[in-house]
Amino acid sequence: MSMETQALLVFLLIGLVAGFLASLVVGGGGLIRCLLSGIIGAFVGGYLFSSLGISLGIENALVVQIIHATVGAVIVVLIARAVA
Repeated sequence: MSMETQALLVFLLIGLVAGFLASLVVGGGGLIRCLLSGIIGAFVGGYLFSSLGISLGIENALVVQIIHATVGAVIVVLIARAVA
């Protein structure tokens, strides 16, 4: 398995976990909805945390990415519900 394939699988796994956690916080959907909200939330959360200069002080990069993606996914789901 190439490095690109592994990176894609890790990214999808982080998105799925973040989407699942966001669905626990704000109410959920199915597997595809969790995956999509988690992937979009990863971009939103990463952008927000970096642009606001927020550092969590956690050494584990995977945990930090999951937290960023989960916060972003919660924001994405709340905005989508407000628009719809």
